Amino acid sequence: MSGFEGKLAEMGVQLPDAPAPAANYVPYVQVGDTLYVSGQISKDGDRLITGKLGDDMDTAGGAEAAKLCAIALLAQVKAACDGDLDRLSQVVKLTGFVNSTPGFTEQPQVINGASDFIGAALGAAGRHSRSAVSAASLPFGVAVEIEGIFRIR
Repeated sequence: MSGFEGKLAEMGVQLPDAPAPAANYVPYVQVGDTLYVSGQISKDGDRLITGKLGDDMDTAGGAEAAKLCAIALLAQVKAACDGDLDRLSQVVKLTGFVNSTPGFTEQPQVINGASDFIGAALGAAGRHSRSAVSAASLPFGVAVEIEGIFRIR
């Protein structure tokens, strides 16, 4: 088990198989040592995590949904690295989209669920820049979608 996957195991997390794309796009594109990972939606196994922040979901529930997106992002990175997550050298940027009402203003706290998880799992390699924005709607009614840019070896 790799160093990063060992840390994930200590945290009680096992990466799932990388989710397949749901439409006409690829899950990731590598350009040099930069890996662009398509948006990963909030999903727990086969169950979509749906909801609208500020309406039928609270910030804590959104943060948990964001953590699940981060796990899916790492699964995609692992797939791109031929199963060796230790080829990941840096999380460069996360862009988080939060399905929220017009008056909801805690998008950063929601996306903290992903950022905090990645920081705990990856240490210095997990320090990243980030955007957290509101969306009036997301695919399938999911609560959160996050895309990422990574450096790999």
